[in-house]
Amino acid sequence: MKPTLDSRQLHAFSALARRGSFTLAAKDLFLTQSAVSHAIKALEDDVGCRLLDRVGRRVLLTQAGEQFLRHTEKILREMEAARAGIEGLIKWGHGRLRVGASTTACQYILPTVLREFRQSYPKCVIRIEPGDHAHLLELLRGGNIDLAILLEPPRSVSEFAFVPLFQDELRFVLAPRHPWAVQGRVPREAIENETLVLYYKTSQTFRLVNEYFREEKITLSNFIELGSMEAIKELVKIGLGAGVLAPWIARAELENGTLVSLPLGPRRLRRSWGVAHLAGRRLALAEETFVGLCRSACDTLGLSASGVAA
Repeated sequence: MKPTLDSRQLHAFSALARRGSFTLAAKDLFLTQSAVSHAIKALEDDVGCRLLDRVGRRVLLTQAGEQFLRHTEKILREMEAARAGIEGLIKWGHGRLRVGASTTACQYILPTVLREFRQSYPKCVIRIEPGDHAHLLELLRGGNIDLAILLEPPRSVSEFAFVPLFQDELRFVLAPRHPWAVQGRVPREAIENETLVLYYKTSQTFRLVNEYFREEKITLSNFIELGSMEAIKELVKIGLGAGVLAPWIARAELENGTLVSLPLGPRRLRRSWGVAHLAGRRLALAEETFVGLCRSACDTLGLSASGVAA
């Protein structure tokens, strides 16, 4: 297989064909005449024929040179178009952004972020892929999404970079007339007998809750699992059990008194939220902008990267 043509040689040949002079071509290219001469000699060796005739101080194209010039100009135009396209993609976001997000992030964080992002990058094609924690990591791993808003992956998983956004705390949420809400505390011995309303069983949140209570020597045997935080809140409001979620997700209900929040136990159950991407991959400007907008949106929601969200 013959080697690929050198773009520097093609530029030298194009300039020489256009100017008809080694001196002028070298001046245009900011090279010495010797460098241009060596480039043309190497190019002719590569293609296996003479491309130029030297007549005195003038340079004339051979028949092969005329044909080759048409290909050269096309190649150089394509190279320039490719460079311009990449520069436009990097600078102005005329490309795509593929984001994976948990259901919670889709509902509470993404709307504000996407509205702001669209104003900065109106021509960027955005695709949102909702999914649970494991699914989003698999999409990242396979290169099917660029970024994912999710809970922090286990520290043993080193293939992902994680940009922290905020921390929150999982707590019980209760109807105001629930006995625990009336007492203002959660009797430890009553937890196993209470119906808990939890986020669906395959979620990272369920895994964290299950591990927490297992460490507390409390068995979760009586629970309802749902795939919607809104549904969890509604079931709790009508007294069907005690929900477990982060207070910021029920901020309006806690403020208007339709729900009450109490800790799970003596230990806090904290989660870290952030934006993940493949480790070692440099983010494009549009992606960095998206991450920055996520931080701003979380600040607006009162969610802190260094503390625990209320």
